[in-house]
Amino acid sequence: MPLCFAVSGRFKSLPMALLFVTGVVLLATRAESRQAWRLAWPVIAVCMLRLLYDIGNFLSHRLDWSTLDLPAQTLLFLGIAAVFTLPLKQRVIALGFSLTAVLLGAASLYQRYALGVDRPYGLNGGDWAAVEFAMYLLVLVLLAMLQALRPDTRRGDRWLHVAAVAVGLYGAVLTQSRGPLLSFAPVYLGLMLWHAMRSRHWRRVLVLFAATVLGMLAVTATLHRELVERLTDVPAEIASYDTGGDSNGSAVGERLEMWRTAWQAFSEHPLAGIGLDQFGVYVREQAAAGNASPLIAKYVHPHSEYLESMVAGGLPALLVLLLFLAVPLGFFARQLGHPREPVAAAAAAGVMVIGMYALCAFGDNVFYRAMPQSLYLFLVLGLAVGIGRLQRNAPSC
Repeated sequence: MPLCFAVSGRFKSLPMALLFVTGVVLLATRAESRQAWRLAWPVIAVCMLRLLYDIGNFLSHRLDWSTLDLPAQTLLFLGIAAVFTLPLKQRVIALGFSLTAVLLGAASLYQRYALGVDRPYGLNGGDWAAVEFAMYLLVLVLLAMLQALRPDTRRGDRWLHVAAVAVGLYGAVLTQSRGPLLSFAPVYLGLMLWHAMRSRHWRRVLVLFAATVLGMLAVTATLHRELVERLTDVPAEIASYDTGGDSNGSAVGERLEMWRTAWQAFSEHPLAGIGLDQFGVYVREQAAAGNASPLIAKYVHPHSEYLESMVAGGLPALLVLLLFLAVPLGFFARQLGHPREPVAAAAAAGVMVIGMYALCAFGDNVFYRAMPQSLYLFLVLGLAVGIGRLQRNAPSC
């Protein structure tokens, strides 16, 4: 199942349709499913709020119907979430995610070493998908590490999860994507701290964290210095942009120019925005008028989810996005100290997923393609409803 979110087309649509129909049937026929679904109401409500706001934006700006393709996915995953009200085999789901991490990490290695691709991009998406591919991989790595740390994980399964962490991390490093890798560090540290506080095994956690960090540093400093060079180039690229006022063709310079143009669009339309997916139209007009660098005319999104929302719908859209991230984060954070290990583990998974997306959203768009948005909705809604089922079935005192 997790592999379905890493590919596009017919392979993905059929399983998703079957899961959606199953979820709708469960909600219509099973009182236990409806009760568990309702216990996750804050997460469900904020997802519906975002969908309704996008529909209102579509109507007010009289946009093309294709603009609603991605927002409409929310309805699909609201139905799919009901499947998590069933007593699913969590071990099978965890193994599925780790196997997906191994497969995608191996695909990254194959693209780099066999095909000579400079920045691997995964199974679809093309050259521009390297950043979202890295974020996707690192989310799977975090989930695999969580399973490896759980005390009830079988020894054979634990080795598979550890392998998923190693292969997935290596594959992510090969993408040379600075934003996701920098975002991964604090989220991974948070996972280690949470596990240490819960298990009281501080020394073991410290050794594991140090081994992971040293391993990543060794790989990037010896075998793949491209990432180190990309990181050290950042100050020079910023200084060059500040001096020349142009993107100068650098990745950082182009981002800064896109952010400046996005802020300009927001300043002109602070309450209503210019409409969903209209940044590309706006930036081409500004480039033609000489108000923006022609080097960014090829981009259709400003490489920041927060700026994207401000451009598309002004301050109200930014508020909706912040709620879309903060409400589920609060829902999961309240369960991190739950005495039942399955509930606490599911909450930790939810916090990590949202943490990765929220941090990556500063330097890239994380909801503008079906693959990363599908993973977010599937995990956040599924984990929330799964916690609702566990709480509903909690033994009475």
